[in-house]
Parts: sequence; C-alpha cells; structure tokens
Amino acid sequence: MIKPSPTLAITAKARRLKQEGKDVISFGAGEPDFDTPSVICDRAIQAIRNGETRYTPSAGTVLMREAVSKKFERENGLSYTADQIVVSCGAKHSIYNALQVTINPGDEVILIAPYWMTYADQIRLAGGEPRVIHTSQESGFKPTFDQLRGAITPKTRAIIVNSPSNPTGAVQSRETLKEIASLAIKHDFWIITDEIYERLIYGSVHESIAALGSDVYDRTITVAGCSKTYAMTGWRIGYAAAPLEVARAMSMLQDQVTSNPTAFAQAGAIAALEMPNDAIEAMRSEFEARRDLIIGMLNAIPGISCAVPGGAFYAFADFSETLREGETDIELASELLDNAYLAVVPGTVFEGPGCLRFSYATSREEISRGVNRLGDYLASRSA
Repeated sequence: MIKPSPTLAITAKARRLKQEGKDVISFGAGEPDFDTPSVICDRAIQAIRNGETRYTPSAGTVLMREAVSKKFERENGLSYTADQIVVSCGAKHSIYNALQVTINPGDEVILIAPYWMTYADQIRLAGGEPRVIHTSQESGFKPTFDQLRGAITPKTRAIIVNSPSNPTGAVQSRETLKEIASLAIKHDFWIITDEIYERLIYGSVHESIAALGSDVYDRTITVAGCSKTYAMTGWRIGYAAAPLEVARAMSMLQDQVTSNPTAFAQAGAIAALEMPNDAIEAMRSEFEARRDLIIGMLNAIPGISCAVPGGAFYAFADFSETLREGETDIELASELLDNAYLAVVPGTVFEGPGCLRFSYATSREEISRGVNRLGDYLASRSA
C-alpha cells in the first residue's frame, strides 16, 4: 500500500498553523529557502516570450540534454551522449522511471537505512521488494562490506545509493562506493545513484560511483537535478544518465506517462547548468554555516546526540534518551508541532526510529529560535 509523504503532510500542517496565527518554526521542508537565481528566471521568461511553450521531445530538448552531458563531463568525470540522458519532472520522477524499467515483480532492491521513504514505495510500485541494511550514527550511517554482501540474494536486482543522503546528510566514502561497485559487478545488479545533493557537500569532494570504471559505468543509472543546488524545487527538472538501452526504455516509458518536462523550465535549467560556481558556492557556504550552528546547538541539549552531516541540509538527531517510556519519535514530533509549534520529521518514516530530522534550509535566526525553543520545551517535559 502506497503511503502519503510524511514530510509534505507535516509541512502542510505547519503551514495551516501559521495561517491560524501560530508562531511555527519549520524544520520540515526539504527545499532551499533561497530564491531561484535571477539568471535562471530571466532565461525561462525569455523562453516564454520566444514561444518556447510547446511540446519538446519526451526525453527533453537536445540543448537541455547536451547541457546535462557537458555538466557530467565537467563535474563528475562521466562521458554520456545526449541520447543517454532523460530529463524528467524532477529527480523523483527520474528514480521512478529507473525502477520501472529495471525491476520486475519479485525482484529485491537494497536500501541503506535511514533512507528517503519514497524509495521503498517506488520499489513496490515497480513490483519489487525493499531489502534494508540498517546503519547507525556510530557508523556514520555507512554500511559495512559484510552488511552489503549479506543483503544480496538471488533476487537482488538493484541497490539505491544516495550520497549525500536524505535524511542523514551522510556522504559515502570512496571505499564504500568501490565495495558497492565490486558487488554489483560480481552479482550482476543495477546501481541507481541519487546524487541530487551533490553540490551541497562540506569538507570533502563528491564522487560519482559510475566514474569508478567502465564495468560499473555500464550498470549504473546516475540521477541528479536542479532542485537543491539551484533552489529550483518547484521547477521540477531532474535528469538521469544511463546505458543507452536503459535510457531508451526510460524515455519510452515517459512518452506514455508525462511526455516532456516543461519546455521553458528546461530553458531555465540550461542557464542553471551554465552558471559560474561562485553563485552556487555562496549558497553552499551558507548551508555549511547553518549546519555548524544547528549541530552545535542540538548537541548542547541534554539527551540529544547528532552526528555532523557531510552534505545536504539535514541534521538527523538521536532523541532516544529524551523519549518517555513507550513513547515513539512519531509521537514526540506530533507533540512538538502541537505544543511547541516546531515542525520536524520523525525518524521512523526513514527507518531511523528514535531520531528526528531537522532541515536547516532556513535562516540562522530561525535555527537559533527553534532550537532554543526545543531545549526549553524538553526541559519543561522533564521538570
């Protein structure tokens, strides 16, 4: 049974409370709070004025796919032709397409928990079954080789790798990526790598698993998009690059489901992919400052433990010591919204029970107000 998105539900409830006049501080939404850069908006507006408002090829315009191809070559060390690229209505849509064309009923797909809950539902929509590896804060939310090897069965068809991760912000090491690649080659399964947060990384360099060698390239579907890096969540532009036969299958599926992504949004996305790095770096640097602020404040509250995330804009904090007997993180998240007007996402929805996810895609002032309010509320609970 497909479940509604808890993050969207929490965001909607927080918005409703705000409309009622409540002073809600939201750590729920997984989207940058910056405006889309003006150069992107200007390109899209010009495209509308130029009449670029009609159907495009289902996989995206040639210009858009060529821009993505150049991006992969420049930033990821990956060589893809335009025919190997499919532009979709967001990275979520790209992942859906990838699963639909690679998974048959009864197949298993390995997930590394905590994971973005949409993966599990999309696997089931394709007729497959998630096979979950559980990681912890102590391991840096990274699987061991034994865990990876132990998850493989004769039914294994794919693994989804998300680095940097939603919800933990974990960045998988080159060593872990090599281990995943070696197992995929040995046991003949697909790697679907979700790299939507690739430019929001702190203290390390992003690595694409498909760049590790030709053998792994041939069994990898690389997914990325414009939503997070360029503050374009509402534009709905994601893309996938894959071996030619997989890309063609994804394009044919999209023919019959949505057709093309929005024509003028593609024009704006081309401008995004051509932007100089300094504009992107300004947003990334601000997210890093917010990360340092929220992690320090959360860890200063008794009973809360939070690892320092290596990327994305989420803090995945362990609240297990603050939970009352029999209480769940879902109940605590609901209580915080209803009584303290703090919107957070319970870790259970990511298969990370006892934790809460905080999005720090909000101002430093709001982070300080929100975490101070959290500390005060938890202190009143234990008084």
